[in-house]
Amino acid sequence: MLYNARNGRLDLAAFRMDYIRFGTGPKPLVLIPGVGDGLRTVKGTALPFALLYWSLAKDFTVYAFSRRVDLPAHMSTREMAADLFNAMEALGLTAAAVVGVSQGGMIAQWLAIDHPEAVGRLVPVVTLSRPNDAIREAIAVWSDMARRGDYRGIMLDTARRSYSEKRLRSALLTYRLLCNFGRPKSFDRFLTQAEACVTHDAWEDLPRIGCPTLVIGGTEDRIVTGQASLDMAAHIPGCELFMYEGLGHALYEEAPDFQRRIAEFCG
Repeated sequence: MLYNARNGRLDLAAFRMDYIRFGTGPKPLVLIPGVGDGLRTVKGTALPFALLYWSLAKDFTVYAFSRRVDLPAHMSTREMAADLFNAMEALGLTAAAVVGVSQGGMIAQWLAIDHPEAVGRLVPVVTLSRPNDAIREAIAVWSDMARRGDYRGIMLDTARRSYSEKRLRSALLTYRLLCNFGRPKSFDRFLTQAEACVTHDAWEDLPRIGCPTLVIGGTEDRIVTGQASLDMAAHIPGCELFMYEGLGHALYEEAPDFQRRIAEFCG
């Protein structure tokens, strides 16, 4: 299959977890998606991910993990990180480059803090280490929509908060099409992950992160704020920081050099 893309599921004693892998490089790189995983997991998406992140496939074997299949209510980002560590251990992944986007970056923080042997290099992207007013407001809006079953509302509001003015119009067209597909049967999973975003607080433990770390943020982030990236980078010993001027929460899609920057830091 193209880029050696494979879909997989781990059946461990405590939980089941969907994951994908692609690439043929000798170095493991773990991608942790954001709260959108609560609406659609990575199940069956190995090829689309491989096409999206094709530039990483030569130098890395890339893994992307969803949260556990049967996600209990009130599960914290720290508990999600413990699940991820068990999944990585089952696949023999140690000292991996770990890239976490949005809530994925919250989980990545705890993975590096609690399980340092699992993380060789850490890249938290458009994320935060403790709640702020921006994330509380966004999560409150999305959670209210989820309780009403308003999938379209969640998708379009997320797009409006995520993209730059230059990209927003085309993004909304795409998201309107996506609203017709992938609607979850239940929003319970999303609500659990949403709650975990606003209860995440690793601030006091950030100095325990000992691996090389690159924080990536956007100055116009309307979901977690650019200031959250600045604060996090200042609180992690020896941390590097890169801020994309004029971009927001969807910078990983908009910035043409994003994947190259990841590859250079993690290589």
